[in-house]
Amino acid sequence: MGNKSDRVKALGILTSGGDAPGMNAAIRAACRAAIKSGMEVYGIRRGFNGLLDGDAVRLGFKSVSNIINQGGTILKTARCKEFMTDEGVKRAASAAKSMGLDAVLVIGGDGSFQGALKLSREGVKTVCIPATIDNDVGCSEYSIGFDTALNTAVEAVDRLRDTSASHDRTSVVEVMGHTSGQLALSCGMAAGAAAVMIPEKKYDIMRDVVEVLRQAKKSGKSHNIIIVAEGVEGGAARIAEVLRALDDVDLRVTILGHIQRGGVPSALDRIRATQMGVYAVKTLNEQRFDRIIAVRDGRLTDFSIEEGVNMKKELSRDFYETSAEVSL
Repeated sequence: MGNKSDRVKALGILTSGGDAPGMNAAIRAACRAAIKSGMEVYGIRRGFNGLLDGDAVRLGFKSVSNIINQGGTILKTARCKEFMTDEGVKRAASAAKSMGLDAVLVIGGDGSFQGALKLSREGVKTVCIPATIDNDVGCSEYSIGFDTALNTAVEAVDRLRDTSASHDRTSVVEVMGHTSGQLALSCGMAAGAAAVMIPEKKYDIMRDVVEVLRQAKKSGKSHNIIIVAEGVEGGAARIAEVLRALDDVDLRVTILGHIQRGGVPSALDRIRATQMGVYAVKTLNEQRFDRIIAVRDGRLTDFSIEEGVNMKKELSRDFYETSAEVSL
């Protein structure tokens, strides 16, 4: 525990990296919890860019009214090249102090948390909330935005299934996930995909796709869904190209892209975001700084940023095998 001089009187909140449904719910919860505990709250616009530029606005209860159901982020978000340099980090830390901020809440993913870690090493008290549709923050079972993105992807695949069935066609669907197959694998299981390609697992296209489609055809199935994470080499377009060359198959490629990031956040994302926002302020009030709020075994907890960013998330082998078991 710290002393009275460590008490946070002014909190800055920023969103960084890719936007995720539920970010606004987290902003709302943290803002209101902080105000109730006696803090002044400032919304920093455009992520670390706004911190460098001193671009912030005072937030009150009314400022965050009616945003819990909005996708995106009212504070906006952006990548910041300058902040990737040591000089940029020092300038951002100096800017935070000049703005009178005692602490900064960073809502984003691993890259954003690396930025928060650098800030903390320059003397800025920080706390982080995981918000990324990839759900790839190693220390947390859950990241805000994942559930909404998953439901968006599953709904899209369900619609594609209707037209695939009508034309006896195979649909190859690319979902987001540069380095993580969490979204693709979950979408594949929920949508009943014939095959799922993820960046974490090496695949043999003959064994894992062509043979699966041939077996499905033998069993009387006339249409199929293949889910491909964007991080798989070549993406959905490459998979389709290979399939067309290897087998006589009628197929179409659909890349869902950034449609998965937008939209009204699900109830689960709103609830988790609210819980995490309140918990983040609690850690500051308890003078426990430089933490990542996380979900472990279904419960909220927290890790030091340094420990959290070094933890890796492994896909469940059982989850993958279950999906494959019922694919035909």
